[in-house]
Amino acid sequence: MIDPVALSQELIRHKSVTPDTGDALDLLAEHLEKLGFECHKLIFEEDGTDPVPNLYARRGNAAPNLCFAGHTDVVPVGAEKNWSVDPFAATIKDGNLYGRGASDMKSAIAAFVSACDRVLAETSVNGSLSLLITGDEEGPAINGTRKVLDWLRARNETIDLCVVGEPTNPKQMGQMIKVGRRGSLHGMLSVTGIQGHVAYPQVAHNPVPDLVKVLAELNKEPLDNGNELFQPSNLEVVNIHVGNESHNVIPEQASARFNVRFNNEFTPESLQAELTRRMARAGVNYDIDWWVSGESFLTEEGPLSAAVSEAVARHTDQEPELSTTGGTSDARFIKDMCPVVEFGLVGATMHKIDEHVAVSDINMLTDIYADVIRLLLK
Repeated sequence: MIDPVALSQELIRHKSVTPDTGDALDLLAEHLEKLGFECHKLIFEEDGTDPVPNLYARRGNAAPNLCFAGHTDVVPVGAEKNWSVDPFAATIKDGNLYGRGASDMKSAIAAFVSACDRVLAETSVNGSLSLLITGDEEGPAINGTRKVLDWLRARNETIDLCVVGEPTNPKQMGQMIKVGRRGSLHGMLSVTGIQGHVAYPQVAHNPVPDLVKVLAELNKEPLDNGNELFQPSNLEVVNIHVGNESHNVIPEQASARFNVRFNNEFTPESLQAELTRRMARAGVNYDIDWWVSGESFLTEEGPLSAAVSEAVARHTDQEPELSTTGGTSDARFIKDMCPVVEFGLVGATMHKIDEHVAVSDINMLTDIYADVIRLLLK
């Protein structure tokens, strides 16, 4: 039987800082082929982006197709000298597995592979099992899950139910299942003035005060108050740039970037319209580029969320909260094909120095995923 902790360690030891170059995916394919999965390594690329390998593996042809989705790419380790262990040694210390990707989310991938191994050794399943693993979730997410889904559609193949193994639990196992996410809208705002000498402002025009006026209007009042399913939308200015190194020159241009995490009170179009209305109140000429990296969505309660909730409660002795909090994940793409929920490990240390998870939690997650398979494909 595949040991989920040992497989987690194997995956962590592949330094798959985003984008994954494919070694971690090859390791997964090697294990899955032994379990009877048909594996497809899919490499996608676009001009100006890195080629990204992805893995789609499926065992069986019947419906429903229960898919586990995730990513093997990880964020950079930051200041490696500040880690108490080698971030890619997969060290077990005091009952915890340390390493970049331990929480987010190589251990969850290992738990699902081990769960498949366990259930398939017991009995046949009424349906199919699959994995959709990308190498660029932590990056621009251009050549990953979205393109794998397009590849599936071109083959007239579908996923019927999906569990994404993101670390959903804030502090301990069993706290939270994600059943939706807020959307993400980016704005790249710029104001152009007239460059000149600071001593002669009458023949120049400083764009900085104008930019400040526009940003003030954007945040003058809340976007909404949220609702019973979603927390309020929030707008955060993430960068202001002038690029002026001189102490006596009025700059020509000032720019800012902001991000809005929006709930289902808005569509991307209605949100842009509201933000445009607010910016117009500043009475300033500006240019703006918009980029939507995800729309808000909610998976209605049904067999998938019920099965995951039952399995979680069985092994943690608590009823998990069905939540829409947090950032985005590749569930934002998968929801266009099938119902999707997210459940994984504790996320308290993801992306941090000394990222780690409890070894016991990896084993518990394997038990939970095995029960999800049994409940949905019994």
